[in-house]
Amino acid sequence: MNSFLEALRVQRWDDHRYYHHSRINQALHLVSAVSFLVAYAMAFTDPAVAALIGWLVAMTSRQAGHLFFEPKGYDEVNQATHEHKEEIKVGYNLQRKVVLLAIWALSPLPLCLDPTFFGLFAQPQGPGDIVRHVGMIWLVLAGAGLLFRTVQLFVVRDVQTGLVWAAKILTDPFHDIKLYHRAPLYLLQGELIDRGVAHRHH
Repeated sequence: MNSFLEALRVQRWDDHRYYHHSRINQALHLVSAVSFLVAYAMAFTDPAVAALIGWLVAMTSRQAGHLFFEPKGYDEVNQATHEHKEEIKVGYNLQRKVVLLAIWALSPLPLCLDPTFFGLFAQPQGPGDIVRHVGMIWLVLAGAGLLFRTVQLFVVRDVQTGLVWAAKILTDPFHDIKLYHRAPLYLLQGELIDRGVAHRHH
C-alpha cells in the first residue's frame, strides 16, 4: 500500500509540474473538477445526464486548458522539451487526447443512421430521448477510455502503474480543487503563469 500511495504521489506531482503552469489552465481545471464532482453525484441517479455533464463541461474545459493555454515551449523549470514530456506522459498525452476527443465527437453519428443504435436503445420519442442516448454512449466511452489506457499501461509499464493511473484519474477532481482553488484569484491579480511551480520543484 505504501508503494501504491508513493507512486500515486509521484504521478500527481509529475502531472502538475509538467502540465499545469498556466493559471488559466489551472482555473479551467477547477471548473472541470467541480463539474466532475457534480457528474459523480448525478451518476447514482441519472448516469446519462452525468455523462453529458462530464463530457460537455468537465472534459471540454479541462482539455481546452491543455490545448490552448498551457505553454508548449521549452520547460525551463523541469529542463525538458515539450516533445520529451509528451513521450514520457503516463496517461493521455496531447496526441492521444486529440484521438479520444475525435472519437467522442464522432461517437453519436450512428444515431443518425439508427436512432436505436442498432437495437441497443428503445425508439426515441423525442429530442430528449436522443440526448439521453448520446449521454449513454458517452458514458460507455468514458469507461472504455479509462479501461483501455489502464490495460495498455499494464503492458507497456506494469500493473501497478496502470492501477495508480486509474486511481489518479478517478480522484483528480478532489485533488484539483485542493491544488487550484486559488487559481481564479491569481488570474484576477494578473498572474498568468504559476511561478510557484519552480519554487516547489527546487
